[in-house]
Amino acid sequence: MIVVFGSINLDLIFALPHIPAPGETVLGPTTRIEPGGKGANQAVAAARDGAQVIMAGAVGRDALATDALKLLKQANVDLTRVAETETATGCAAISVDPQGRNAIAVGSGANLLAKATQIGDALLTPQTTLVLQMEVPADQTAALIHRAQARGARIILNLAPAAALPIEALKAVDILTVNETEADWLAAHLDCLPTAQALQAALSTTIIRTLGENGLEAATQDGAQHIPARQITPTDTTAAGDCFVGVLAAALDRGQSLTDALNRATTAAALCCMKPGSQGSLPWAREIDAYRAATA
Repeated sequence: MIVVFGSINLDLIFALPHIPAPGETVLGPTTRIEPGGKGANQAVAAARDGAQVIMAGAVGRDALATDALKLLKQANVDLTRVAETETATGCAAISVDPQGRNAIAVGSGANLLAKATQIGDALLTPQTTLVLQMEVPADQTAALIHRAQARGARIILNLAPAAALPIEALKAVDILTVNETEADWLAAHLDCLPTAQALQAALSTTIIRTLGENGLEAATQDGAQHIPARQITPTDTTAAGDCFVGVLAAALDRGQSLTDALNRATTAAALCCMKPGSQGSLPWAREIDAYRAATA
């Protein structure tokens, strides 16, 4: 079972000829509206890959919440631990250029009211994979990490967006995933190189550093490995990192090895990049299986 503690947003996605510079207005032809938020994206990605998933987070009692929860419900994610608040549901504005690159602004809203206590101790067992990100309060994330560690759950932390957590919390996770920007930020705080191997040596936990079109590097106490990216022409990279984390969690939760899980998650992220949108672009297990079989 996978338990996700994280953000739930509604995304406004703008396809633009280029990402706006400070003070610049750029016109695009349409606006795409769909569910998002790193926590919700990762929960949907894991559920679409066949995992049993529980989502914990917070939304407002507003019209945004209905759409923000739509694809979680369609993926049969358990939403009984999602709190309703008087604060507006989180919302993100995403600009996407013709190369698939993006720039994102987020109004956190109800996400700032998510509490670790929404997840009871009974859900934190050695059979649980706990998935975390950094779009809800860091103190709540840290508290949940320590509770999960004490009860033997597997903990996957996606340090995105990069933000401070106590060193004890970082060392308590089983797997820490970062992209290149997040790795640079973390390395500066740990006074080490931003490679997966150097970060692993500093924290003594498994590090996965994603490198976009250059694949990823993973470092464990047994050594490091590089896994290449799928060679694709991206349409929109929004949610690709969340797709990677969710499918990684699902594969590990099924008992796959780290290497096998990384290869599956890499394939899923590539498929995500080939579709426009955020949460709606996350692939289903059958799509991942078909693509892997066709390109084997």
